[in-house]
Amino acid sequence: MPTDQMNSPSADDEGSRVAAAPEKNPFLLALGERVRSLRSRRGMTRKAVALAADVSERHLANLEYGEGNASILVLLQVAGALQCSLTELIGDVTTSSPEWLLIRELLEQRDETALRKARIAIGEVLGTGGSNPVANPRVALIGLRGAGKSTLGQMLADDLDYPFVELSREIEKFAGCSISEIQALYGMSAYRRYERRALEEAVQIYPEVVIATPGGLVSDPATFNQLLSYCTTVWLQANPEDHMKRVSAQGDLRPMAASREAMDDLKSILSGRAAFYSKAQLRLDTSAQPLEATFHALRDMVRQQLQLPVA
Repeated sequence: MPTDQMNSPSADDEGSRVAAAPEKNPFLLALGERVRSLRSRRGMTRKAVALAADVSERHLANLEYGEGNASILVLLQVAGALQCSLTELIGDVTTSSPEWLLIRELLEQRDETALRKARIAIGEVLGTGGSNPVANPRVALIGLRGAGKSTLGQMLADDLDYPFVELSREIEKFAGCSISEIQALYGMSAYRRYERRALEEAVQIYPEVVIATPGGLVSDPATFNQLLSYCTTVWLQANPEDHMKRVSAQGDLRPMAASREAMDDLKSILSGRAAFYSKAQLRLDTSAQPLEATFHALRDMVRQQLQLPVA
């Protein structure tokens, strides 16, 4: 048998190698396609992009064909060479079409006031109630656990003669188990779906209502948008010490009140969510005065907002 025939791979060997080759990761393939598309849109050769990004042409070729796993620093360099954001490169939805990109360009570098006006205008165009009418008789209390949403919410509902909905209890009814069990058994994504479903039902059923919302509701933009669109929102604020004291008094030991680390975590959560809570139309400091005086202040501001008589 000739030497070259002996050393050449058989068809079976080739087939085995092809069969053994790992499938390319779908995300990496899509990433490579976006790199090629952006490069074509910019009218740049692969060599030009590689030079601008300070990576080898071979490395860039591997990236474009979904081979290998580029580091975040390489992706940053490639994004810079292609004059796009890293989010555009990795496939953020707001970069998926020319219209998205043009809208993003219009909103970029705008201040909070301009962005709020834009959000409301978009809501009106889409018919999602973005204007948030001043006299919307659905009142939603937002804020961190221990702010007083349940206590003050029930008092306010009684005063207005509105139904009172504790959204956390509605979530548990939908799921058939406790909040902690939902999160432990099914994960946070499932919890967020139950949360949104509970809010949607409350909005549909009650034209007039006081809703006490879970503290983390603002973490889901879609659900929070719905709340802002269909409810008069009130941010109940409290200092961290009161948050911790009230939650512990309710028998909730999760914060571990004596722990310095727990207090640091609570302050961090407050800081991270404050920008979202501040989107509420009204706000009230529940640490500033005793319960009865706090309730009267809440009742008066809500009645004034709803254009109801203030006793």
